[in-house]
Amino acid sequence: MGKAMTNINIGKVKVSADILRALTHPLRLEILDFIDKNTTVNVKSIYNELDLKQSITSQHLQILRRAGLVITKRDGKFINYSLDYSKIEEAVKAIDRFSNEIAE
Repeated sequence: MGKAMTNINIGKVKVSADILRALTHPLRLEILDFIDKNTTVNVKSIYNELDLKQSITSQHLQILRRAGLVITKRDGKFINYSLDYSKIEEAVKAIDRFSNEIAE
């Protein structure tokens, strides 16, 4: 029989899964890249520039928001999006650490 699982924090696993899920979709990566290049953007500029439907763009942005990868700020009727670089950096470092441990 294998080793027993110890100290698994289901909440942390869920947060990690949400972040990984958000980062593994090609369209969400494209949206993140667009926001990065433009610093702060609203939904309309994202779907116009990337030639997407508004509803699809909003769905993907909601996933990125839930994962904490984007920051929102309301400006009248628009919501502007920018990247949470510290959260993205933490995620990339964690992925690198985990990948390196598996490779060893």
